Amino acid sequence: MHEYRMKSPAEGPNKVDTTKTFREWLLVLAVSLGTAVLVVAPFFWLGNASGHDFGFHAASWLDAAGQWREGIIYPRWMEWANHGFGEPRFVFYPPLSWTLGAALSFVVPWKFVPVVFISLVQTLAGLCSFALVRRFLSGNAALIGAACYAANPYALLVVYMRSDFAELLACALLPVVMLGALQLCGLVENRRRSLPRALALFAIVFAAVWLSNVPAGVMTAYSVALFFAWAAIEEKSLQPLWRGATGFALGFGLTGFYLLPAAYEQRWVNIAQVLSKGLLPSQNFLYTQMDDPEHNLFNWIASSAAVLLIVMTGIAAVAVHQKGTQGEENSEARKLWRVLILLTAAAAVLMIRPSSIFWQYLPKLRFVQFPWRWMAIVAVPYAYFLAVVMTRRRSGWIWGAAVLVVIGATATFLVQNAWWDTEDLPALQEAIASGRGFDGADEYDPSGDDHYNLPEKAPRVQILRADDPEGPAAAAEIHIERWSPEERDVRVSSRQPLRVAPRLLDYPAWRVEVNGQAVTPQHADDYAQMILPLSPGKQRITLRFVRTQDRTLGMTLSLVATLVLFGLLRVSGASASPRSP
Repeated sequence: MHEYRMKSPAEGPNKVDTTKTFREWLLVLAVSLGTAVLVVAPFFWLGNASGHDFGFHAASWLDAAGQWREGIIYPRWMEWANHGFGEPRFVFYPPLSWTLGAALSFVVPWKFVPVVFISLVQTLAGLCSFALVRRFLSGNAALIGAACYAANPYALLVVYMRSDFAELLACALLPVVMLGALQLCGLVENRRRSLPRALALFAIVFAAVWLSNVPAGVMTAYSVALFFAWAAIEEKSLQPLWRGATGFALGFGLTGFYLLPAAYEQRWVNIAQVLSKGLLPSQNFLYTQMDDPEHNLFNWIASSAAVLLIVMTGIAAVAVHQKGTQGEENSEARKLWRVLILLTAAAAVLMIRPSSIFWQYLPKLRFVQFPWRWMAIVAVPYAYFLAVVMTRRRSGWIWGAAVLVVIGATATFLVQNAWWDTEDLPALQEAIASGRGFDGADEYDPSGDDHYNLPEKAPRVQILRADDPEGPAAAAEIHIERWSPEERDVRVSSRQPLRVAPRLLDYPAWRVEVNGQAVTPQHADDYAQMILPLSPGKQRITLRFVRTQDRTLGMTLSLVATLVLFGLLRVSGASASPRSP
């Protein structure tokens, strides 16, 4: 092992050896991919790890892939949720994870999509960690940092027991978000000496986290805000705050096409259910107990993983600090150590009950739901500090052996306690093929609906008597001309008044017309199924999921932010180009 050495500022971009750099990235790709394959190795003989959120994400992939085949590039309405009555899941759930899952289904069989997804994402995690650590340490140290991050305890918990594929994707990007924030706020030197470029790159990766997972986006926003605030204190200047605010504004602008409709249309769904019993922060602090044995068991496992991660990070950080104080350490190294320790301490505090006041009053923090989720943030300093101590000549092998034992034991425990299933995906596929659909999500249920009251098997169009809701169906002829996720066209012919109940929940984005005239649907008594009164004769019903004003405004915001982004990159490229004498 090589002795830990902070890179000198003199080793700037003018000293880059292109061939050496390419070989380094090729090597880290191999290391990251190898680590990812080791992480998913149990999948090859046990099947897929069917964690808490597996069904949710797999259903999203299947539905999105089906809509792509019908020509809908960016789905908004999830057709097969709520047993075919649908829900606006794709309006509210960030698009990157379900887009990647659906895309993989066109490359590999469905049963392999989860394992390929995890392999790709954890490979990306290793690459992103390498980018952060390589900025400060030698290549060998950065390789170790990549492997440590790709197989950190929280990633293992998500892979084996939670199956939160979206959060896994967001976590993979966290190291480069933090690197971008450190450069933007001035805590570390921006080697390219281009503020527009630093601002643009931070905005891109910050937006990518939000477009992957909202809880991770909230945690990331608070984490990098801490960087900017700390930089303002260290530099005794407001400049880091202004840079941070500009980066936030541009990043959020890039997400406008998703985030603005998701924020505005919350009033149209039962979004409060995202904080229902068992999902409240107060019920998920470390080692919290409640009247649910399964919840208590998982909370104990997650809490133990959090303590393990924090303790390992703390011990490694102390070892780095002690070694650094014995020799010469430059200002940048000291700044980095302090800000990573501050970040770790803040994340650790937010996992325990005394931090309840922050969860109550800090904007949107409660939507993180689970305080132990802050392990995702701690994992970045964890990988960095381990990369430092594991490359020391005398003690590096001891650290390496200890980390391998701890991670191996953690993975073994999680694998043994995970739920392994090979039938989840086939069951969802069969539910779609049979037209039965699957359960919806409580928080995306349209307002006024109780999706637990919906029939599990209902016709596409049900005919009801106009005068007696409980009586037999009226005589009528039904011809379905088109039935797609976002458009339904039905013709009804009857000699008497009647009511028609399409298999669809009412939602403001659905435009309902009868013979070309917009109408307001009625509802069933105990759920929000559309019911349309019709006069005798031939009637044409059209149902279309239209673009609402908030979606148009969100797209406009993203377009403007993208133009600003290209302008920044153009300015950066022009300033970096060599000038003729």
